[in-house]
Amino acid sequence: MIKYVRNAVWTVALTLAPTAAFAAEHGGGAGDMSYFGLALGAGLAMGLAGLGCGIGQGLTAGNTTAGIARNPGAAGNMFVNFILGMALIESIALVSFVVAYMLQSKIPGLE
Repeated sequence: MIKYVRNAVWTVALTLAPTAAFAAEHGGGAGDMSYFGLALGAGLAMGLAGLGCGIGQGLTAGNTTAGIARNPGAAGNMFVNFILGMALIESIALVSFVVAYMLQSKIPGLE
């Protein structure tokens, strides 16, 4: 139990350390934290979309393979639906990339 508490304390400390390092005087500058939400949103957009797409593609591929193994005669129809599903899942990742790029372009100094 003590190990988990110690790990939690270190996790919180290391998570909050960059905010102390980027603390700036009033007036902004390179360490201005007013754009922190944009950076966080861009990172979450890519991270969560990548996670969701990876899980979705894994489930789609696994279930299609299992379906073809059970009924090899329906492999042609399943393969078409599989490719269409994979393309739609991948489009979510591409849209999240565009959103993250648009959010990143709003942060000054990163041009």
